Amino acid sequence: MARVEYYQDSAAPGAHDLLPVAFAVVRDGAGRVLLVRRADDGNWELPGGRVDIGESATTAVTREVAEEAGIGVDVTAVSGVYSDPTHVLAEPDGQVHQQFAVCFHATIHDSGDVRPDQQETTAAAWFDPAGTEHLSMHPAMRQRLVHAVSEPDQVYFD
Repeated sequence: MARVEYYQDSAAPGAHDLLPVAFAVVRDGAGRVLLVRRADDGNWELPGGRVDIGESATTAVTREVAEEAGIGVDVTAVSGVYSDPTHVLAEPDGQVHQQFAVCFHATIHDSGDVRPDQQETTAAAWFDPAGTEHLSMHPAMRQRLVHAVSEPDQVYFD
């Protein structure tokens, strides 16, 4: 059984704790944005994941992008901070987390081809931001992507 992600859903279970995560809005020289497809639910999302004990959010997002998409990035700015208490993740073991996400703008610092890790991600690709509306994406992640690309100089707080 995979995790279940709830967003603004009155049927969502109550959270037990906060889950700190970091995501990157990585742009290439053509203005395309990097997205990865999750192995567990098939949704596309910004690369990122949990912030581990002993690491900063910027270290975590750099590590996660390298793991999930195979490229190195430099964090350049904060895109948004998302802590909506209606966004919860129910894990198969019964734990329910309220997600606390920091999204960063980032640039590529190496020119390698993107590649999924085939564990957490099954695909990694560059997309024109205007052409992502057809992709299967969780509503909370779509909101983060839209915020980051529609007004890249604006920091969003949720």
